[in-house]
Amino acid sequence: MPSGIKIDGIDKIIIKRLVENARTPILSIAREAGISGAAIHQRLRKLEDSQLMAGSRLILNPKALGYTTTAFVGIFLDSASLYSSAIKKLKGIPEVVECHYTTGDWSIFIKILCKNNEDLMYLLNHDIQRIKGVSRTETFISLDQQISRQIKI
Repeated sequence: MPSGIKIDGIDKIIIKRLVENARTPILSIAREAGISGAAIHQRLRKLEDSQLMAGSRLILNPKALGYTTTAFVGIFLDSASLYSSAIKKLKGIPEVVECHYTTGDWSIFIKILCKNNEDLMYLLNHDIQRIKGVSRTETFISLDQQISRQIKI
């Protein structure tokens, strides 16, 4: 655990309920755990301070917004020294939703969401492949996401 934090059964109840639904009422969790709402708040603060919890967020459904193409792109750089400037440029592309510095063949591995395959092709040709230092890309289109989950504790 980060910072040597100890989590007990009550912490696990809190985490499990909030991972299932971050909007679960604190009092509902308190009733299940058999402690007060104030105690739940204190434990949440402890979990956040320990960096075990990195916040909560609303998750949008990309398909409901018209983003029907998900692709993963391996990016080859001419030189490792160009990594920082390439990342800076990738941060400016809203369709890039994840970016990883990797071992193996690619220097950078990204996940992008596009409205359709034509938008993907445009993004690759006009935005990503024109970044200084990008020698080439390798693209994989996701046909369907079968698993989406967080790590269990």
